Order: sequence, then structure tokens, then C-alpha cells
Amino acid sequence: MDDSTLGGNPWPLIDAMKRGLRREGITYAQLAQRLQLSEASIKRLFSRGRFTLQQVLAVCEAIGTDLAELGRSAQNRAEAIRQLSVAQERALAGDPRLLLLFHLLMAGWSLADIGREYALQGTERTLLLARLDRLGLIELLPRDRVRLRIARDFFWRSNGPVRRRYGAQALREFLLDRFSGERALLRFEVRELSEASIQVIRRKLERVAHEVAELAELDATLPSERKRSVGVAVAMRPWVFSLAEALKLESGVPPTR
Repeated sequence: MDDSTLGGNPWPLIDAMKRGLRREGITYAQLAQRLQLSEASIKRLFSRGRFTLQQVLAVCEAIGTDLAELGRSAQNRAEAIRQLSVAQERALAGDPRLLLLFHLLMAGWSLADIGREYALQGTERTLLLARLDRLGLIELLPRDRVRLRIARDFFWRSNGPVRRRYGAQALREFLLDRFSGERALLRFEVRELSEASIQVIRRKLERVAHEVAELAELDATLPSERKRSVGVAVAMRPWVFSLAEALKLESGVPPTR
């Protein structure tokens, strides 16, 4: 068996393997036993992407698939539409109930649950679904069934219509909290880092954001009562506290750029 590591960009295949493990409920510790490796070794393989072909085949066997199907899963995910057009975002930003319906459908809610929890049903819901269909966001099927045309891990345009209209309000509401309780977490660190360290942190934060979207996609098929809406803010930028800048100005030192 070829023991060489995966060439090219291994991350689409690795992400596909992770999705398969989560789908089958297999932990890293359980996979480690199957591959006769330590759990720490399995974690290093997934974090560094240095799987041998033999190890990939062993993971495929564990999750009940083969290499060809794993490749198709990775390719399908890579080709899925992950960004809406400006026109699509503009239509959603202009109608809060249309935006809510789209959000809930992307989160895997059934139409029955949407009707019960948000009173979106009857003629109003049918008209909203028809609009989403015309926008190319869903395909409206018989009996009000829908098929998504957008990848569940899509992202809003950074300065697009939706974020311009709702982004600042949503972030203010999110941060206006004590962040107490077992489901909440807030860590705010201010440190001085080298450019190399900044890039390392940036890659790690991007990976966390990717994991959030990946888990949401996997959990989308769960019934709504088994899920909770969770906000995750991932941010980093050059920053100096205003108090420090004010002290600089008092001392005649130019402000930090």
C-alpha cells in the first residue's frame, strides 16, 4: 500500500472525512482505536492534513464510504454556491419576513416548524416561497416542499445589502450581554504579536469559523427542538484602547495608525 501523504490541497477530503465521522457519531478516540494510533496522533493528522492513502482508506471504511464517494462529496461541497448575488441580498434585506424564512430554511427547519413557531403559513408563506424560488435561492417543489440552491455554509457579502442593513444592529444586540452561563463564552485578549504570529492566529480563527459552518450543516437535519440558535463572533484587527491613545495625545505622541 502506498504510504505517501496526500498531495495538492488535502483539506476538501479532510473536511469530507470529518463530516462522515460526525454523521456516524465516531469520535477521534474511537477512530484512533480502529487505526491503531493514539488519539493525539489522530488529532495531528486532521490538523496538519498529512494522511497517507492507507489511512484515508481506513477512515472511509470506518464511515461506510469509499474513496470515490469521498471525493465526490468533497467536490460537490467545493462547487456549491457560497455567496449570494447583490440582487439576491438586496431582495432579502428589503423584506424581514423573507429573510427570516430563508434563514430558517438554510438552518434546516421544516415548513411545519416554521409555521408553528413563527406563524409563517398559508398564502403568505406560499408567496414568500415563490419569491425565494424566483430569486434562485430555492427550488419550490410540489406540496410546498423545497430544495436549497445555496450551500448551507454560505456567507454574506462583507459590505453587501444584508450586512449594511442588519449587521451593526445584530452585533450590538449580540455583545449587549453578560455572557454568563455554561453555553456562553467571552474572551477578549489584547497582546502585541509579530506579523508571523498574527497570520497564525488569523488562520486559526478562519478555521474556527469554518468549523462552525460545517457543524451547522451537519446539524441541519436534526429536528428544530434539538437545536439552539447560537451566535459566534470571530474577529481580529489592529487595535489600541482609546484610553491609551488619549494618554499618548496628552504626552504629545502622535496616535497609533
